[in-house]
Amino acid sequence: MCATIRRPSFDRKSQNPTISVSLLHAAALAPTRIRPRSPCRVSDAQQLTSVGYSSSHKHILSVFQACYITPDASATRNLKSEEALFEAMAASRDPYLVIPGSSAFSDFRLARLAQSIGAIKVRAIWLHFINPHKALEDDEFRILGQLLQYGDAPSSDDRVYQTLLDAVVRSGNPRDPNTAIFYVCPRPGTTSPWSSQATSIAHVCTLRGCVKRIERGMAIAATFERPLDTDFIPRPDSLHDCMTQTINRFPPNLNLIFAEHDPAPATSVSLESADSTPQAALQKANRTLGLALDASEIEYLVDAYTQQLKRGPVDVELFMFAQVNSEHCRHKQFNADWTIDGMRKSRTLFEMIRNTHHKHPKYVVSAYSDNAAVLEGEEASFWAPNHISGEWNQTKETVHILAKVETHNHPTAVSPYPGAATGQGGEIRDEGAVGRGSKPKAGLAGFSVSDLLIPGCEQPWEMKDVGKPAHIASSLDIMIEAPIGGAAFNNEFGRPCTTGYFRTLLTKVSTSEKEVEIRGYCKPIILVGGVGTVGFPSFPL
Repeated sequence: MCATIRRPSFDRKSQNPTISVSLLHAAALAPTRIRPRSPCRVSDAQQLTSVGYSSSHKHILSVFQACYITPDASATRNLKSEEALFEAMAASRDPYLVIPGSSAFSDFRLARLAQSIGAIKVRAIWLHFINPHKALEDDEFRILGQLLQYGDAPSSDDRVYQTLLDAVVRSGNPRDPNTAIFYVCPRPGTTSPWSSQATSIAHVCTLRGCVKRIERGMAIAATFERPLDTDFIPRPDSLHDCMTQTINRFPPNLNLIFAEHDPAPATSVSLESADSTPQAALQKANRTLGLALDASEIEYLVDAYTQQLKRGPVDVELFMFAQVNSEHCRHKQFNADWTIDGMRKSRTLFEMIRNTHHKHPKYVVSAYSDNAAVLEGEEASFWAPNHISGEWNQTKETVHILAKVETHNHPTAVSPYPGAATGQGGEIRDEGAVGRGSKPKAGLAGFSVSDLLIPGCEQPWEMKDVGKPAHIASSLDIMIEAPIGGAAFNNEFGRPCTTGYFRTLLTKVSTSEKEVEIRGYCKPIILVGGVGTVGFPSFPL
């Protein structure tokens, strides 16, 4: 296919740019069909989205393309003219591009999702939202299209998929009244991890000057036995992650997704109010800002600001203090004194953990002093180029072994997929931060959860109706999403996740003759770890 496109003027202040398009030639692609468009002019359209697939998923007709692809004529029988098709494909006046992508879920997950929401059939595709700096040139469109070609294309003869694509292109309701479309997008004001990676890749691939940011959402089409109410969404928790995503029955407002705001001004907390004490003022700020400071920390801050700094704290300072002194960073509980069964222990939890290394330090090069432990390795060789001669040389050195394991419990419990993914990412970062030239090699993942209660496969030892905290995902959802999230981050980085474990526990424990407690991993334990290497000459002992 060869097309000539005369670009519209790109003015964010103007709401009525003009697009002039002419198609020189279009070749047929079985089983899809390309219908050529005679020279035309489309007015009052800031963006024109046209998308389609060939059977090999090699063609995504992106914005301002002068043709469209359909599997057969029936897919466009409701459009009375080509002009009507182009008007239907003219998206909102916002200066953004919307490019549909590949299938978002596997057939297995689509079937499970249909069963979960009571639908006959479910289909889902990715939606790519592009915030451009300017109108894209032909080469820039080609590069962007290549970057957004991934995954499996939906079947061209799937009726539900065609209904979904038609509604997305028109930014309207599906023509089938029994089909509902749900748009899942990142929460406004956030940038998804996928967006960060995709935008970075686009910038590396020469698109820095024309693409400001790429974000990704999802469009889900579900066919039911009867039409749904206009705003009704069946089992929304099955369709999206409420912590990181929004779900609606109408197309997303890209102005909200790409909105940028000036930072809010810093505010000070007054400690010299006539009707309040410094302690009361900080306690109020603690509740208002959600800092989770304890009494000793508030007392410390009162003394620091009233006796030493002699001013009120700024909200940013309080946020930083709360984060730096959180359990995640400071490990206050692990470093605290412990009294168990009335007996005070001589060691803290951290000292108990370190006691093993204290008694058996052999073969340990470094422990508890860097981002990962270093174990004694062996002499090995590697090939690397000589920067002076340009030749590849074999170098021998002692290669030590890196080892690291940590937990990522709460994030994974609240949002399983991204929680497990970022846990693996943090562990990879720690391995790569040891010494100089350290290399992560292989990962591991471990999951301890309560009873799964798989629908239709409940086990006799599992307990029902025990309940869980409302903000935590179910054990089944964690075990479905978290391993995929952890494996995905490993794969995208290029490190295989080669081992791990998974167990469930929920049981009744007698605490006295009359009392029984239910104990288990209702709050899951999520382990992330891995091994790597670091050369001896580059490792600071």
